[in-house]
Amino acid sequence: MKILIKNAIIVNEGKQVRGSVLIADEQIAEIFEGTDENLLPDDADQTIDASGMYLLPGVIDDHVHFREPGLTHKADMESESRAAAAGGVTSFMDMPNVKPLTTNLENLEDKFRLASEKSRVNYSFFFGATNNNADLLPQLDPKKICGVKLFMGSSTGNMLVDQKEALYEVFRKSPMLIMTHCEDSGIISQNLSRCKELYDEDPSVEHHPEIRNEEACYRSSELAVSLARETGARLHIAHISTARELDLLSNEALSNDYSGHTRKQITGEACVAHLMYTQDDYKTLGTRIKCNPAIKTAADRDALRQALTDGRIDVVGTDHAPHLLSEKNGGCVKAVSGMPMVQFSLNCMLELADQGILPLERVADLMAHGPATLFDISRRGFVRKGYFADLVLVQPEQPWTVTTDCILSKCGWSPLEGHTFNWKVKYTFCNGHLLYQNGKIDEQYRGKALTFER
Repeated sequence: MKILIKNAIIVNEGKQVRGSVLIADEQIAEIFEGTDENLLPDDADQTIDASGMYLLPGVIDDHVHFREPGLTHKADMESESRAAAAGGVTSFMDMPNVKPLTTNLENLEDKFRLASEKSRVNYSFFFGATNNNADLLPQLDPKKICGVKLFMGSSTGNMLVDQKEALYEVFRKSPMLIMTHCEDSGIISQNLSRCKELYDEDPSVEHHPEIRNEEACYRSSELAVSLARETGARLHIAHISTARELDLLSNEALSNDYSGHTRKQITGEACVAHLMYTQDDYKTLGTRIKCNPAIKTAADRDALRQALTDGRIDVVGTDHAPHLLSEKNGGCVKAVSGMPMVQFSLNCMLELADQGILPLERVADLMAHGPATLFDISRRGFVRKGYFADLVLVQPEQPWTVTTDCILSKCGWSPLEGHTFNWKVKYTFCNGHLLYQNGKIDEQYRGKALTFER
């Protein structure tokens, strides 16, 4: 099967060029720069005229919770991978705090089996560290597993690693990147007790950033950085939410000229919610934007936005964490934390580009090139000849509004309902297959397990 995408504006590796891409079977067979159609092949099985559209590498989301197994009343791999495809996301990396926890090799293999049967897009899974499973880490296959997830100080899935020796062993023994959730549970507990004394047993959600405050985030991230430096482990700090934490990160490039494997030891992820919202938004959106770590001040959000372009933030993910709306009732204690974002993450980042927060080329960096480079993903994340054809075509100046009926996540809601975007995802290709087209998903297609060049 040959598909020719012609007349697109290709956004890739720091530049925009007008050109065409030929897909043959699963791969990018040829890239044609310029507008001379006489140079294009005439034997394609399908031709898509992408005039006025931008062609980007498919989004690689390094941080999702697709809730399977065990929490499928909220979401599952089938529903959430469909939402991903509709949002231009062609690969995801899923977290281990499911039921049963992904903290042994058997449960890990079960998740891969489920994904092969159900996922519309490509996938990999984090192995969850605990206080007593560090001896399993050397047994992980670094060519198959994206990384090790470590909940330092705070966990929503009974995976808290709070023993100092256990933390050190995880950093010392992990054969691959360690992704950390950094919030100090002692500080959080003290802050919560204070809030309960001042207000009530379930303080209003506006107090969430007081409980899970800057100090809780910084102290835990500081500890993670010190352990990484002491052991030489590769550290990736998830969902950074404060300006202060950015001081722990460098603006060193992940690689030279998009040349391949990462050199940077300590890296940072920002999530879309922390780039879009501030604590003022609790007044209108309430617990819909309650997440851990908490959305904080406008100054924190603005610092994170600045870090998108100065090199301190290396990757943008979603922390896609669907819950039923009924589970979002209550305040800081009773309402669960997390929100679904995978379907609209690319739209959000394109909106920030429209606002001048970052160049369009940097969107491709943070959502495709960066994850591919950071995790050493084999032949994905770039528009390159010989790479898997994971691609998304987006069209500007196509205003549309998020409504409940367009939401594909199983939970059926989004904090973005009522929000109007200017960009629209038109086509999503996964492994050269036209998976999503103008609102329709190929229900028969299944993605592939990611592989890693380690």
